[in-house]
Amino acid sequence: MYYIGIDLGGTNIAAGLVDSCGRLLRKSSIPTQKERHYREILTDMALLARGLVEEAGLSLAAIQSIGVGAPGTPDVKNGVLIYNNNLGFKNVPVRTEIQKHLPLPVHLDNDANCAALAEGLVGAAKGASSSVTITLGTGIGSGVIINHQVYSGFNYAAAELGHMVIKFDGQVCTCGRRGCWEAYASATALIRQARAAAAAHPESLLLTLAEGDPANITAKTPFDAARQGDPFAASVVEQYFDYLAVGVSNIINIFQPEVIVLGGGIAQQGESLLSALQKRVAREIYTKDSEAMPATQLKEAVLGNDAGIVGAALLGFTTE
Repeated sequence: MYYIGIDLGGTNIAAGLVDSCGRLLRKSSIPTQKERHYREILTDMALLARGLVEEAGLSLAAIQSIGVGAPGTPDVKNGVLIYNNNLGFKNVPVRTEIQKHLPLPVHLDNDANCAALAEGLVGAAKGASSSVTITLGTGIGSGVIINHQVYSGFNYAAAELGHMVIKFDGQVCTCGRRGCWEAYASATALIRQARAAAAAHPESLLLTLAEGDPANITAKTPFDAARQGDPFAASVVEQYFDYLAVGVSNIINIFQPEVIVLGGGIAQQGESLLSALQKRVAREIYTKDSEAMPATQLKEAVLGNDAGIVGAALLGFTTE
């Protein structure tokens, strides 16, 4: 059997055909055009899925289910997207609308949960019964897998780990709280920290690599400058690692997952990031003095931008 996964984003809608081993066989995408009515968007999602089936030379009878990953808060049981700020969705009946065009089972979940499910079942944490996937991007996305299933809480809004407070009365977060992990350890936060350092130290390589314009500083810039020996960039990177480690340590202390998977552009720093993080986490977790206690592994995500598609398709696996 085959499964369709759809990743609904504010800019693009991506869909893929996935086999029973979790392999992505083909994919396609179209612009979301989010200013449209939700019925038009969901119709396009259904047509995109149908197109994949036809291109593969399959019939709908070969498709077990369709999974949709979307930002926001889903009602998983009823297939309704309760709220999505970016798209302006409120109580949108995703399942019902798609089934008007495709008479198949339709599953819905948060996009970060889908990415976590993909990394947990067929990605970096494959083989582990419990894992947490953290995506370091504009914000901090997160998903928790327990016994190979997404943990959503009683109201499907759990695992917003980026909004745990790590610094009381700290930086204002986009959620309105102060001191959230996202406000210190997201890519957006790292860029803000690097730009502040560049402004305070114009002689820094941070500004040189940005061609003299702080607006050109990206999350990659401080890592590049630090590798070239710039002390101000190195200070930014070290402080960022500290912030990241606080959140990761909290997650380990709460969930004790077998694996924590790190994704997003910052995670592409690879072993240098994982090694620095592991040293800090080892000092912070409450099981640090127990040599007999198995330790949580830190791993880089492997599925990249396909994680949302594959994870959405896998929603059909976990409900069979």
